[in-house]
Amino acid sequence: MKKWYDEEYEFKIEVTGYLRATHTENYCRNGEEIGDVYTCTYGCPVNKDGCGICSKVMMIMFPIMEAVRSGGDLENIGGDGHYSKDIVCPDGCVIFRLTAKKLGDHNFHKGGFFNPS
Repeated sequence: MKKWYDEEYEFKIEVTGYLRATHTENYCRNGEEIGDVYTCTYGCPVNKDGCGICSKVMMIMFPIMEAVRSGGDLENIGGDGHYSKDIVCPDGCVIFRLTAKKLGDHNFHKGGFFNPS
C-alpha cells in the first residue's frame, strides 16, 4: 500500500458500553472491551495493537463517516455534536462513540485529487 493522499478527517471510535452485559466473553464475538479505541482516516479503523474493528459495526459506521466527509452535521442524524455520534452494533451488544476531527486538508473530490481520465 502506498497512501498518497492526506485525508480531510480523522476518526476515533471508542467502545463506551454494552447494552445487556458487563463483559465481552460469550457476548461480543470480536471481543470489544469498554475503553478500546480505534482510529482511521479513510482505511478501516484499527486499535493500538493493530486489530481491526468489528466488520458488522463498520457497515453502520462507513455511511456515517462518508456523511462527515461530505460536510454533514451528525446532529442531523441523532448525534450529540457536529462531529460525534453514539452507535450501537447491529447485534445490539456494544455501544461505540464515533468522533471526527477535521485535519485541515483538502476534500478529495473538491480539491481536484479525483480526476477520472
